Amino acid sequence: MPVDILLAIIVVSVIQSIFGVGILLFGTPILLLLGYEFVEALGVLLPVSIAVNALQFVRHYDDLDTRFYKNILLYTVPMVVVFLWLVTSVKMNVGFVIGGVLIFVALKSFLPIIERLLKSIVVHERMYLLVMGVVHGMSNLGGSMLTIIIYAKKYTKDKTRVTAAASYATVATCQLITLLLLGTQFTVAFADKVTFVQIGIILFLATEELVYKNIDNEKYSKLFAVFLFISGILLILKSL
Repeated sequence: MPVDILLAIIVVSVIQSIFGVGILLFGTPILLLLGYEFVEALGVLLPVSIAVNALQFVRHYDDLDTRFYKNILLYTVPMVVVFLWLVTSVKMNVGFVIGGVLIFVALKSFLPIIERLLKSIVVHERMYLLVMGVVHGMSNLGGSMLTIIIYAKKYTKDKTRVTAAASYATVATCQLITLLLLGTQFTVAFADKVTFVQIGIILFLATEELVYKNIDNEKYSKLFAVFLFISGILLILKSL
């Protein structure tokens, strides 16, 4: 079992338990920084993300915003599939794209103008979801945009969580199916991936109860922004 991937899974599972996102958003740049190909990173992270999101969905499925979820299916999923196919087939270098997205999202926590810009874009939901699909298909980082639009809707806590979980899980499942249909070959053994999923679930359940409740909103925002910014800079430098 690749020890570096195991450590990455441990880190991103804990982060997702604390911040609500992380397995795809943080795991992708971490594995790329460790030298793994984009598609290989997807093969490892997608099953773990789907499993954790499924647990989140089961807890509060009655609170799902079905109208928003249908828009995810209609506007975001097709873009994810198309642009994932392009990245996989053309072998594009997405390091700069991912790094740029990370830095942009990080700066929104420090520059009000960026946050206002993102909120104004959220008003145009259909176009926003289309762009999110493009970003996620190319970089696996659409989770940051999904979080923005869901929180902008001011849902209740349970509705926020289950709507995000259902959307993440659906998009991740479509990504995984696309890769399988393309006949993508993965180097990480299937047995290792099953172990990663089990570890992710255990850490999610444990961290949610033991750590998440003790972190306030201000600490969350600063830690989230710093991690994104540093990861973005490192990934851009690695791509030079």
